[in-house]
Amino acid sequence: MEEWRGVQYAPAAGTVLCKLADIPAEGGREVVLGEGEYSFRIVLVYSSGGVRAFHNRCPHVHIPLNYEPDVFHVFDGGILMCAHHGAMFRIETGECFDGPCETSRLTVIPVTVRGDSVVVT
Repeated sequence: MEEWRGVQYAPAAGTVLCKLADIPAEGGREVVLGEGEYSFRIVLVYSSGGVRAFHNRCPHVHIPLNYEPDVFHVFDGGILMCAHHGAMFRIETGECFDGPCETSRLTVIPVTVRGDSVVVT
């Protein structure tokens, strides 16, 4: 079992996260499951391979990658930056290649597009 699946409020397989049209072409979409400090946050972004989803939790200090809801720093369609400490992640893999958490990675949430919705697999 993937470790994230055991976290409180983590989505089960088959959970619809959002409509595909809700993800901006540039930037990202945040989906928050649950409430309070233990909510499970997911960031959805486009990549050359389609939609990618990650646990919205920087591996550096374990806080969300964004300051404001749905405001994500995405560059050249392939790089996602943590707004707090400037860590840079490759969207294709989630790998941090620059910044305070270099060589660590974001946790991938496997998703697929079914019809017009993004669904956890």
